[in-house]
Amino acid sequence: MQNKNFSINNSNNKPVPRPIQDVIVRKQSAKFPDIGMTLSSYQKVSPVPTKLLNMPNPLLPRPRRLKRLFSNIPYKRIAIIISILALLIGGWLGGKFLYNTHKIFGGNIFNVLKTMKLHGEDVGRINILLAGNSADDAGHDGANLTDSIMIVSLDTVNNKVFMLSIPRDLWLNIPGYGHHKINEAYVDGLNDNFSQSGYFPGGMGQLQQVIEQNLGITLNYYALVNYSAFKESVDAVGGIDVTIASSDKRGLFDPSIDWTTKGPLVKLTNGPHHLTGEQSLDLARARGDDYRSYGFANSDFDRTLNQRMMLVALKTKAVTAGVLANPAKLSSLSDAIGNNVKTNFNLSEVRRLYDLSKNIDPNSIQSLSLNDANGKNLLANYTSSDGQSALIPSAGLDTFNSIQAFITQHMSANPVVQEGATVVLLNATATAGIASKAKISLAAQNIGVAYVGDAKANQATTTIIDASNGRMPATKALLQKIYGKNVTTANPYSSLYVSDFIVLLGSDQLTTTATTTTTQ
Repeated sequence: MQNKNFSINNSNNKPVPRPIQDVIVRKQSAKFPDIGMTLSSYQKVSPVPTKLLNMPNPLLPRPRRLKRLFSNIPYKRIAIIISILALLIGGWLGGKFLYNTHKIFGGNIFNVLKTMKLHGEDVGRINILLAGNSADDAGHDGANLTDSIMIVSLDTVNNKVFMLSIPRDLWLNIPGYGHHKINEAYVDGLNDNFSQSGYFPGGMGQLQQVIEQNLGITLNYYALVNYSAFKESVDAVGGIDVTIASSDKRGLFDPSIDWTTKGPLVKLTNGPHHLTGEQSLDLARARGDDYRSYGFANSDFDRTLNQRMMLVALKTKAVTAGVLANPAKLSSLSDAIGNNVKTNFNLSEVRRLYDLSKNIDPNSIQSLSLNDANGKNLLANYTSSDGQSALIPSAGLDTFNSIQAFITQHMSANPVVQEGATVVLLNATATAGIASKAKISLAAQNIGVAYVGDAKANQATTTIIDASNGRMPATKALLQKIYGKNVTTANPYSSLYVSDFIVLLGSDQLTTTATTTTTQ
């Protein structure tokens, strides 16, 4: 029978008095002095009196205080949840999180408990530049080219988000280098150590400058992500769920070789699929270049559409209970991000970003593309003087007015402006000039009128024809406020006008106009 005063847990399998025990003592990390006391290294010392082992650690809050400190923190605040795990669990998982967090955001890990106002928050719009490259793939030609470029824009007034993909083949002027594809901007800035006031440092600053000058977007933050970050993040959360909705009834097929699996890059039927990290990465790369491909009618635009879809799916999966309550998954996700993401967000700003975005429904996130801007293609094919196939604005080389207007529309805090409805005004009275006056009135309400004309017949009451299929509720509500509740979806003018709304101005508008004139 084993003596109660002895333990056999030692390398020589000999009884050792229980008071002679090992204790873990933290050492100050010389590598990251700004973190303070870390959990990344340990030293075993022996012997230590039992009484000492039971003494509270003065560096950590007492249990009751710790419970009070975190009692009101929302369940899905992933950064803080992992921080709590780091503090309470300690050891391997905590040290890993501290290390990865420092690599990503720098500064003091305990800044996650603070909040800092974000750049752009004062004007109600925060814009984040996301760029992806394959710098982690040593065998990949042009690995530093940013073949994925995306703007994530957060409307802090209406709690809305949109994602806009910028084609990697967009041909524009890179200051100091002349006209090139936009995916080269990061490399040029990286090689020349780009540094100008008002821009991010290095390659991301050069890319920021090109986007702001040509597209008219003010960028507040950036994140540079490599292939491994996406693949490993998907695997860390246990895969993602997506729905393929290709215009081809067979689904998606790109027979280009995936050198990891030795099979086709993508072969997916239409409908729901659960994707692993490798499958997600393959779908993010595929654009149907091979002549045997199908389902990629818009080539690179389909690729960026799939990328935006998968980012939303990854975000949705990452905040589920199955991930947040699983230390192993959190650890893997921490590794995936820590090893493969560079950003100018700090921890306090990340905390604030969560506070602003926690009420946003992932299903409401808009996915925008310049080749389908409210049904219009704002881009055109172009061949450069040296024979490169590229894209330029449909209005002409370096003419970005239409693209800027499209982006401005979606960045407005006014939901009517965001919807960008087209309206036709038809005079359904015998009095001339009613529709023209109404056009001026609607312009003051941020509603653009595409056409003014006469109705087929006169009528007493103004009628609003809704041809938007319910896609523009804010505009509909404003039109009803101005012209009354007489709304119909029956459209006898469908063969004559292509618009979201047609307003038939009846005789009741004569009374309204007269009253308004008398009042003025």
